[in-house]
This record gives sequence, structure tokens and C-alpha cells, in this order.
Amino acid sequence: QVQLVESGGGLVQPGGSLRLSCAASGFIFSHYAMSWYRQAPGKERELVARIHSVGGITNYADSVKGRFTISRDNVKSTMFLQMNSLKPEDTAKYYCHVILGGDYWGPGTQVTVSS
Repeated sequence: QVQLVESGGGLVQPGGSLRLSCAASGFIFSHYAMSWYRQAPGKERELVARIHSVGGITNYADSVKGRFTISRDNVKSTMFLQMNSLKPEDTAKYYCHVILGGDYWGPGTQVTVSS
């Protein structure tokens, strides 16, 4: 079965960095676009970044452009999100997502940016 497991979240000071990972299994990882979403308390879940299956094409939310970098390792079936220059407004639970005839989500990893 499809499994997505995020890791790498934590508490970081403003201006700091974190690297999130999403370990995928149960499908041919290299064939599918993968995405990171986030949801802050009281807010809707929003798309942060997406990486396509071919050519490494990436898309970012305007709020994270220039600060976050999405990447993938198709050999290890793992996706990453390098987050630099973190701001308090980046505080949220971050989710890994793939569409395989339906939406699949990981359980999420909490990122808290606070001094």
C-alpha cells in the first residue's frame, strides 16, 4: 500500500534552516509528481512546492520562493524540502502528497519557527 512518511520538523529560530524528508513506498516513485503542503492552525492547507516526475520541474508558492528548495531522490524514493531563512509565518504542519488515482497524504511533521 502507498505510504508517505515525513521527518525533519522541529523548533527553529527565525532565520534558521530545516530540511524535511518524505520517504515514499508502495508505488513507482519516479513516475509521479510529488508535493509539499502545509497547514497552520485555523488556516486551510496550502501548496508549498511541487516537483514533477520528469525534468525536475519545480513550482513554488510565492511566499516561499527564493527560500525553499524542493528536490527528490528517485533511487531512494525520497523527497526533500530545504527550508532557509525561516519566518514565524512558516510555522505549520508540513505534509507530503501524491496523486495516485486519489489523494495520498503522510501524517505530517510539525515546523515551529519562534524565538
